[in-house]
Amino acid sequence: MDGGERYSIGDLARRTGVPVKTIRFWSDRGIVPATDRGPTGHRRYGPEAAARIDLVRTLRELGVDLATVRRVVALEVTLPEAAATHADALAAQIRVLRSRRAVLTMIARRGSTPAQADLLRRLAGLAERERRRLVDEFLDATFTGLTDPGFVGVRRSLTPELPADADDARWEAWVELAELALDPGFRAALRRLAELHAADRAGIEGVRRDAVAVVREEAAPALAAGVDPASPRADAALDRATARYARLCGRPDDADLRRRLLDRLEAAHDPRRERYEHLLSVVNGWPPAESLAPVLDWAIRALRARAGDG
Repeated sequence: MDGGERYSIGDLARRTGVPVKTIRFWSDRGIVPATDRGPTGHRRYGPEAAARIDLVRTLRELGVDLATVRRVVALEVTLPEAAATHADALAAQIRVLRSRRAVLTMIARRGSTPAQADLLRRLAGLAERERRRLVDEFLDATFTGLTDPGFVGVRRSLTPELPADADDARWEAWVELAELALDPGFRAALRRLAELHAADRAGIEGVRRDAVAVVREEAAPALAAGVDPASPRADAALDRATARYARLCGRPDDADLRRRLLDRLEAAHDPRRERYEHLLSVVNGWPPAESLAPVLDWAIRALRARAGDG
C-alpha cells in the first residue's frame, strides 16, 4: 500500500478552498475518491487529490456536467475533448437564448398580443432546415413560372442566411423578415412586381436592368438638386428616364409607356419591400441598402403630374 502523505477531508478543504460538503459529494460519486480510511474510519486522501479537486472545480464552474467530469478524471476522455464537446453545447444554448431574447424584446417593443407572441416564438425556434424551407416557399411564390434569366440572381440576392453565431440584432431581423415572408399581402405584391418586371423584358435577350434601376439613375441627380418633380425643370430628367425605359422594354416612349412605368414604380414603392431589404442586409451582415423611397416618390410624382400630357 502507498505510504505517502494523507489528508483528512478537512485538510483538503482548507488546501483547496472547496467546502467539505462539496468534496464529500464528489467523493461519494467516485469523482474524487478517498485513498483509504484512517483508524477512526474517516476518509483520507493522497497528494493528488488536491489537483483533482482543482480540475473538477474548474470544469464545474465552466458548467460541465458531473457525468462528463467523471469521464475526464477517469481518463475516459481527454480534457480538450470534453472542453470541445461542452463548448459546442454552450454555443447551441447561446443560440437558443439569443433567439428567445430577440422574441421577448420584440414582444415588449410592439406590445404584442398572445397570438402575435406565439408566432414570433415559433419563427425564432425554427431549425436551420425549417428556416430554409420557409424562405424557399416565399421565393417560390414570387418567382415560380417566371423564366427571365435575371431572376436567378435576384432570388439569390433576396435569400437570408442567418449565421450560427448570429447576435441579437440578426436574430431580431430574422424573426421580422420571416414574418414578412409569411405575409400573404407582401407575397402577392412581390409576385406582381416580378411579373411586371418579366413582362417588360419578354422576348428580349439577355439580362437587363429593371424600371426602378433605370429611373433611379436619371431621377437621383434631379432629386439631389432639389428639383420639384411637378415643375418644368423636371422634364429633362423624366424624359431621359422614360426614353431609357422605352429602350429597355422595346416600346415607344408615349403616354401608354409612361402609364406603364408609373404602374411599375408604384408597385415597387412598397415600404414592406424596402423593410425586407433592410432586414436582409442585417441578417446577412451586408452594408445597409440605399433607400429608394425618395427617388421612387420623386419619379411617381413627376409622372402623375404629367399623366394627362402627351
